[in-house]
Amino acid sequence: MKTQNKPSQRWKTLEVALLVGIAVFLLSGALSLRTQDALAEKVVRLHVLANSDSQEDQALKLQVRDRILKRAEELLASSADRAEAAALLENDLPELERLAAEEIAAAGYDYPVAVRLEETSFPTKEYDGFMLPAGRYLALRVLIGEAGGQNWWCVVFPPLCAAASADVPASALAAGLTEEQVGLITEENEGYVLKFKSVELWENLKERWNGWGSAS
Repeated sequence: MKTQNKPSQRWKTLEVALLVGIAVFLLSGALSLRTQDALAEKVVRLHVLANSDSQEDQALKLQVRDRILKRAEELLASSADRAEAAALLENDLPELERLAAEEIAAAGYDYPVAVRLEETSFPTKEYDGFMLPAGRYLALRVLIGEAGGQNWWCVVFPPLCAAASADVPASALAAGLTEEQVGLITEENEGYVLKFKSVELWENLKERWNGWGSAS
């Protein structure tokens, strides 16, 4: 009798272990998504898309980026939080678009350009001194020409694009991020990388689920 029960007991043990593993995964995923959601409520990303991957178009992208960054930094210098930053950017979109078009024309190109403020999906991205998890963020998007080339990402609020690595924590705290959030995005260890990768996995699963729902 005991010999016959051993395989059954092993299967039960494996089933319990599997269920525990699934529960841990679901819990960690839910917590990771909450982390991303909380961070997304505090920042505005910058997303500049080049016309193509040609050397000339990529160089133009950086010129336009610098012009937009300069204006955005001036505009958002006294912003207290993301809501205020978003409102200022929204009101200034025509001016930002004019400046981008001016820079493109000065470089000898006639590409159209569009500047928008909209929710956009981003992958996990590491910058100089900090990292942000994958997910949807409010972004100032600059689309040059066909917008088919490699793009450039950063964070326009808080002003982390131009901040030195050592200045990132202070800039993030001043913009309303908590000490815990600042510690999370600037902590250079395997733990936070794994947390952010779990967010990326959950975001991918969520997008696939939404795609299946739309198809049905």
